[in-house]
Amino acid sequence: MSLVIVGDCLLDVDLVGSVGRVCPDAPALVVDEDTRRPRPGGAGLAALLAARAGEPVTLVTALADDDEAEVLRTQLGRVPVVAGPANTPTPVKTRVRAAGHTLARIDRTRAGTPTVTAEMLAALRSADAVLVSDYGRGLTEDAVLRNVLTELAGRVPVVWDPHPKGASPVRGVTLATPNLDEARRMSGQSGDGVTEAEAAATMLRARWRAGAVAVTLGGRGALLAWVDGDVDGGVGGGVGGGEERTRLVPAPPVAVADPCGAGDRFAVAVTAALMRHETVPAAVEQAVAAAARFVADGGAAEITGGSFPDGTPDDDVAAACHLADQIRARGGTVVATGGCFDLLHAGHIRTLSAARAMGDCLVVCMNSDDSVRALKGPGRPLNGEADRAEVLRALGCVDHVVVFAETSPERVLAELRPDVWVKGGDYTPETLPETELVRGWGGEVVVVPYHDGRSTTRLARMLSETG
Repeated sequence: MSLVIVGDCLLDVDLVGSVGRVCPDAPALVVDEDTRRPRPGGAGLAALLAARAGEPVTLVTALADDDEAEVLRTQLGRVPVVAGPANTPTPVKTRVRAAGHTLARIDRTRAGTPTVTAEMLAALRSADAVLVSDYGRGLTEDAVLRNVLTELAGRVPVVWDPHPKGASPVRGVTLATPNLDEARRMSGQSGDGVTEAEAAATMLRARWRAGAVAVTLGGRGALLAWVDGDVDGGVGGGVGGGEERTRLVPAPPVAVADPCGAGDRFAVAVTAALMRHETVPAAVEQAVAAAARFVADGGAAEITGGSFPDGTPDDDVAAACHLADQIRARGGTVVATGGCFDLLHAGHIRTLSAARAMGDCLVVCMNSDDSVRALKGPGRPLNGEADRAEVLRALGCVDHVVVFAETSPERVLAELRPDVWVKGGDYTPETLPETELVRGWGGEVVVVPYHDGRSTTRLARMLSETG
C-alpha cells in the first residue's frame, strides 16, 4: 500500500526557554533561551507523523533552494520526498515556549507560486490513498494537480485537510477535515457549539460535493456529516443519493497542554484507515482516538525529526523506548505484550484490549517471519511480518509495534523495560522465561486467561481442511 501526502511544507522551530523576570523597559516577559528545536510543519509534519505510525508514506510537495529547506529535508529523515520548486523562501514559524506553554509565535513567510512537476504527478498516481494537506501556500491551486486529484478521487480514498487561504477541495473527495474555526470561516457560520459545527459540516459537504465532512472540535472530538451509501466504500463520495446523516464522535478525556499537530495526526489516521477499507464513520472514530493519544503524549512539541520507525527492528525499538520515556515522564504505566499474531482472532483482540487497559500505552513485541518459522515450522507464518504489523497498528488499543528477530523477546524487553508484561494463554508467570528478567527491574508479569477454542493453529488447520 502507498499513502501519498501532498501539500505545503513549512519549517517549525520551537524556541524553548524559561521565564524568571519581566523586561525592565516594556511590559513583556523575558525568555532565557535554552534550545531551538526544528521540525517539519504543514504537510511535512503530517508525513513525519505517518512515518512514525509505520505507514508507507511518500511526501509530494514544493521546496525552496535555501538553508531552511535543507533543515526540512534533514528533519524528514527517511520519508521519501518528491518535490518541485517552491519559487519562494521556505516559510518558518517559530514558537517561543516556556514551562510547556507557547508564549508567542513569529512567522516569516513570503508569497510565491510553486511548480508542479511530472515526477510529483507520477508519485500521486501511484497512491492507494491521498491526504491533501493544504496550508494555503498555493500548491493545491495548480490546475494540473487538481485534475489528477479529481481523477484519483474516483478510485482511491482522497482526504482533504483544507485551509481558509487555500483552494477548495476537488469534487468527489472522500472526506474533508476542517477544524471548527476553519469550518466557520469557510461556511459563514458563527458560534462554537456542536449545532454550529453540524450546520457548517452539512453546508460544506454539499458545497464541495464531498462524500463527508468531519469538523474537528479539539477535546470534544469531531462532528461528522455524511450520506448513507455514499461513503461506505471510501471512494468517489458526494455524487450519489442517500440519507444525510450527522454524528458527534466524542474524544476520550485527556489533559492537553499543547494541541499543536492534533489536526495533522487526525488527518493522517483517518486517511490510513480509509486506505485499509474502513468506512468513513469507523475511520473518523479511529482518528479521534489517535489524535487524543497524540496530544496526551505531548503533541508536536515532543516530535523530533530525523528518525522514525521504518520497519527495521532497531528503529522500532528506539521509537518504542522514546514512547515509553514520554509515558513515564507523565507518571504513566508502560505495558507490553508479545506473540506471532499470524491470523488475528477474537482471543488476540481480548488479550490486547485487556493489556491496554492495564496502563497508558501498549507496545506489542511481534515475532519476525524467521522467528515464527523457527517456532511454528516452515509453513508459517501465513501472513508476512509487514502485513501482521500493519494490522496490529490499525487497532485502537495498540500504540506501537516492535518486530524482533529472536525466538523470544528478552532483548527487546531489556531495552524497553515495561512496567507490565502481559501474556495471553494457559501459562503461569513462573513458567514464562521472561518473568525473571521483567521482575528484575521491578516490572509485573500478568497472564491473561486463555480463550478456549480460539487459536491461529486451529484456524490454519480449518483452512487447510476446507481448502
